[in-house]
Amino acid sequence: MSKVEDFLTSEEEAAIIEAIRISEKNTSGEIRVHIEPRSISAEEPNEHIDAFDRAAEVFDMLNMENTAERNGVLIYVAVTDRTLVIMGDKGINDIVGQNFWESTKDIIINHFKNGEMKQGLVEGILKAGEQLKKHFPFKKDDKNELPNDISVG
Repeated sequence: MSKVEDFLTSEEEAAIIEAIRISEKNTSGEIRVHIEPRSISAEEPNEHIDAFDRAAEVFDMLNMENTAERNGVLIYVAVTDRTLVIMGDKGINDIVGQNFWESTKDIIINHFKNGEMKQGLVEGILKAGEQLKKHFPFKKDDKNELPNDISVG
């Protein structure tokens, strides 16, 4: 499985990308979504690894640290493994507490439990945007520093 269509319909994908666009209108933060079947090591393709470790690999692979304020956020989903990681860059982690993403994660998980992947991601992205806005409000000269598309592994 290597295409977004394996996980989401084109309409669902469009709704998720639109949620990213809407969220980023209110914050200088950058939100990315990465979806893959399982948490498999990039270096050892047959090796299953911890979801957090895999999210860190994806974070690096997507150049999430390439934002001026180091305020990128990755929402990582391993569908078959049923795992979710929300990972913020250094600029966010230096400001917020450890539980900053828990409410966002809870929203996504509650929808996932009901088989509502698209709705969980859309609402989670919008919630992440609200959270980011508090610490990284949109500025007049902000640029979209990272793509809004969905990354798939």
